Amino acid sequence: MPKIAYLESVRSHNRLSAETPQTLDPATLESLYVRYDMDELKKTAHRDNPAKYAAASPASLGMWRYKDVLPDVTPVSLGEGWTPMIQSKRYPGLFIKEEGANPTGTFKARGLGMAVTMAKHYGLKHLAVPSAGNAAGALAAYAAAAGISAHIYMPQDVPLANYLEGVVYGADVHMIDGLISDCARLVGEEIKSQKTAGLPTEDVWFDISTLKEPFRIEGKKTMGYELVEQLGWKYPDAIFYPTGGGVGLIGMWKAFDEMEELGWIEKGSKRPKMYALQASGCAPVSRAFDEGKPASEFFQNAATFAAGLRVPKPYGDYIILDIVHRSGGKAIAHTDEEILASILDYAKNEGIFLCPEGAAATAAYDALIKSGELSPNDTVVLFNTGAGLKYTDMTADAMHLRRPGTLPTAMPVGGIITPQ
Repeated sequence: MPKIAYLESVRSHNRLSAETPQTLDPATLESLYVRYDMDELKKTAHRDNPAKYAAASPASLGMWRYKDVLPDVTPVSLGEGWTPMIQSKRYPGLFIKEEGANPTGTFKARGLGMAVTMAKHYGLKHLAVPSAGNAAGALAAYAAAAGISAHIYMPQDVPLANYLEGVVYGADVHMIDGLISDCARLVGEEIKSQKTAGLPTEDVWFDISTLKEPFRIEGKKTMGYELVEQLGWKYPDAIFYPTGGGVGLIGMWKAFDEMEELGWIEKGSKRPKMYALQASGCAPVSRAFDEGKPASEFFQNAATFAAGLRVPKPYGDYIILDIVHRSGGKAIAHTDEEILASILDYAKNEGIFLCPEGAAATAAYDALIKSGELSPNDTVVLFNTGAGLKYTDMTADAMHLRRPGTLPTAMPVGGIITPQ
């Protein structure tokens, strides 16, 4: 596993040490990328190594099969990564990357698994996150595994599963009447007040928000390595990625840079078109793309049952838009009605229960197939970022579906199955 050479700000390319935990570039407030000594890495990292690791212990390695291109630390792992690539029954070129197979049922396990691993490496004791739901559940799980305190701020109308996860894993859960942007503000205010009060450094919360620390990108970049390996070390023609904060899209693009630099993919190979998919009720990136702007504006009155897409102003919007443009892709939004229709269509015809965010991607894919912009034979990897069952309450509400019959007012514990 490689040692980190330095951390680098996205635009200004300022270099910071990775010896101590960092959030943003203090000079520019830009996000940071983890950088390695690529000349040294070329001597030790080879693309056949992951297969050797997997052959030794396929069940336990997950995303850590790519340890040659991840920081040199002891993993806090729950088995994240190496998720299935399911070929569509109707479209020969379509592959659905089923991220619902991760721990806590979503792709967030990758980023938070890596971030919590590094937090433990640095000796941090308190981690805080504003979340649209799934990042909170993942942080709660990995923090519990690492013996670190998790402090979570979520909108009060997130899927019930996300609230339940935080409570079950023993996190400090705060439910907020507002959006993820309000949660982020409250986290920032709390950390500022802790510092002002002169709390010992080890008692001050560390903000592990999207793109406000560098290691969630490192976890998410493994999706790029994985899909390329699963396709026989070839790029697909396009990648469809549901985009709230956009860390996965940014991480995959970083993975492509690294693979080409390492010679795992030939330099100059035609990269996939990157499609960022949103919901019409909260589509800051799609709107900015349509208007030809380099960054988004705050999306007022954001509302969609695709909870993970309800991010009115992504911190890394300018990075997302730059990648979409450079790749020749698009940012596309669909209505909640279209998203729900796509959930039902793929469930009935593909046997896959998509999360609403994943269905924003399938809705866009189907529309581009219908318009002729894409062919069914084009190789497309589409991300279902979470298990549909995590959204049981949200999807049932969208379908106006209620449980038939009447439940007892109290469910006794104990008896035939459990102890009296």
